[in-house]
Amino acid sequence: MTDAVSTFPPEFLWGAATAAYQVEGAAREGGRGPSIWDTFSHTPGRTLNGDTGDVAIDHYHRWREDLDLMAGLGLGAYRLSISWPRVQPGGTGELNAEGVAFYSDLVDGLIERGIRPVVTLYHWDLPDELEQAGGWTVRETAFAFADYARAIARALGDRVALWTTLNEPWCSAFLGYASGVHAPGRTDPVAALRAAHHLNLAHGLAVAAIRAELGAEAQVGVTLNTHVHRPADPDSAADRDAVRRLDAVGNRIFLDPMLRGAYPADLRADVAHLSDFSFVQPGDEALIGQRVDLLGVNYYCTSRARAPRPEDPLPASTQHGDSAHSPWVGAEDVEFLPEPGPHTAMGWNIDPSGLTELLLRLHTEYQLPLMVTENGAAFDDVCSADGAVHDPERIDYLRGHLEAVAEARAAGADVRGYFVWSLFDNFEWAFGYDRRFGVVYVDYDTQERVLKDSARWYAQVVAAGALPAGEQPGRQPSAVPHA
Repeated sequence: MTDAVSTFPPEFLWGAATAAYQVEGAAREGGRGPSIWDTFSHTPGRTLNGDTGDVAIDHYHRWREDLDLMAGLGLGAYRLSISWPRVQPGGTGELNAEGVAFYSDLVDGLIERGIRPVVTLYHWDLPDELEQAGGWTVRETAFAFADYARAIARALGDRVALWTTLNEPWCSAFLGYASGVHAPGRTDPVAALRAAHHLNLAHGLAVAAIRAELGAEAQVGVTLNTHVHRPADPDSAADRDAVRRLDAVGNRIFLDPMLRGAYPADLRADVAHLSDFSFVQPGDEALIGQRVDLLGVNYYCTSRARAPRPEDPLPASTQHGDSAHSPWVGAEDVEFLPEPGPHTAMGWNIDPSGLTELLLRLHTEYQLPLMVTENGAAFDDVCSADGAVHDPERIDYLRGHLEAVAEARAAGADVRGYFVWSLFDNFEWAFGYDRRFGVVYVDYDTQERVLKDSARWYAQVVAAGALPAGEQPGRQPSAVPHA
């Protein structure tokens, strides 16, 4: 499809995405309480260079100019997240009026500029007070989340186009509670399984709460970072089973209860040595399996996996089970092969075909509308002497993945929108400010915003509703920087 014009329908939603802790800053202003990411990033050794989100890109104070920038790019939608501790500092009780006013003004500002607000209620910034009471390992957090969702729906529901309950709960559960590389930094696989269930429960309860507040017509979805794993040897039953186990704990642990109302039996069998799933109470799976209007899909890369080969060991860095703290609970002994390049600055391989494969799988197996809610790449961007930021690698990346979306749509997948990640360079979690995902460059010293070439290219695609025909890549893939 490279040389053909890939045209998208007029109703296709073009947007960009950010997350509150990554962009807002103002960590101690406006009545905001601490989140688990404040605590985590202020703990020595947790983030690269000791970076924190205290200031981030100061979106809290610069939101008007940021919205003007979005309008200048012609974006149809902006996917933002609400900072739970900004609107409810301890995670329970009355809302913080100043925090709610910030988001109310932000939503109004988007609408005034013709941009649809797409609101994520949880993008990893759990109020720290709730974590001290057990965090996602306890049921009470799920019910607190439902109360928070209902209150925010009441405050903003007359203006929000689409609600997303959770962003990437796999990361919250398994990177936060099993491998410990994300907040809150715990390394307990059983806690991770409990967290995954309570995130699922929080989702279902929140969907019900939003609809109880706004009516059955409220548009509600969830966003998952659904993984694309492929067997190293497709003819090997052992390798196929390794991928099955990864799929169970990486994908179907959320997809099946949310969209089918039950946990998969093979997942329960895979983790039986760790947990009997007694934390799943009668009726929980029915509560989780609420009707959703849309599934958000976050996609970045693929992986190849295999069963252990004692006669052909891989380097330790690719044997995820070598670590006592693997996020792949129930598949700790699976080996990951290095993916061929090109790679991004995160070390992630670039493979647009994986996005087509994923969208078609989700369409076939779950039969619901889809939206690409995150897709993008980090590269080693620099501001040139001419004041511009030339990022041909990112343009190539976006073009390839938008072609992949067009191919999935042509094959029947009901994909209704695309959100580039990220609108801005920002605080990239444990990598601090070292990785730049934005289509807009941010000088972290001055907070100046500079449109990268990719932002201008994306604006042209949004305006046309189509990819340019016969466009030549700006740089050969072999020149893409590696992590």
